[in-house]
Amino acid sequence: MNCRFWFSVLLTAVALAAGCDKKAGEGKTEQMDKTGMNSKRVKLETSMGDIVIELNEKAAPVTVKNFLRYAEEGFYDGTVFHRVIPGFMIQGGGFTADMKKKQTHPPIVNEAGNGLKNERGTIAMARTNNPDSATAQFFINHKDNGNLNYIAGRSAGYAVFGRVIEGMAVVDVIAAVKTTIRRGMRDVPVEPVVIKSAKLQ
Repeated sequence: MNCRFWFSVLLTAVALAAGCDKKAGEGKTEQMDKTGMNSKRVKLETSMGDIVIELNEKAAPVTVKNFLRYAEEGFYDGTVFHRVIPGFMIQGGGFTADMKKKQTHPPIVNEAGNGLKNERGTIAMARTNNPDSATAQFFINHKDNGNLNYIAGRSAGYAVFGRVIEGMAVVDVIAAVKTTIRRGMRDVPVEPVVIKSAKLQ
């Protein structure tokens, strides 16, 4: 009788331990990307809602490190989405609400040839005509933009380094705001769309 009792206690303990391990495993799985590597996520708290971005450090290590540096320094706090074009993209991370350009770190190498595509919901680095000129500004693709992809020997492309996993509806709302021309720049929202904070989750 005692043997049965202790055997029952042992089975219960094993079952509970297995349940705890399963829950712990589920939690870890949620923080891993498709390669099985731990993924990093940044939440953009904007004046129109939150956007959570999952970063692809394996495909774009230099770009992700650069983006996280600005986020950790609080650089993006108080900046705006200063260029909004529905059916194309929303661009931000470089100007304050009064359209003053912020001082940045030196530009980084273009990682557009990493295999990631400029598809709806992906985040990529903005740059000038010089492929290796990206600093702090980024954009979120509002639709599939194949013309922005890297093509060997033909197009340097724009480096994708992550994707929106929460808040794409917010991106849609931002893309629909009224825009105007301000300080010589086109497609500027009439009412500033402010990035209140950018924090690693």
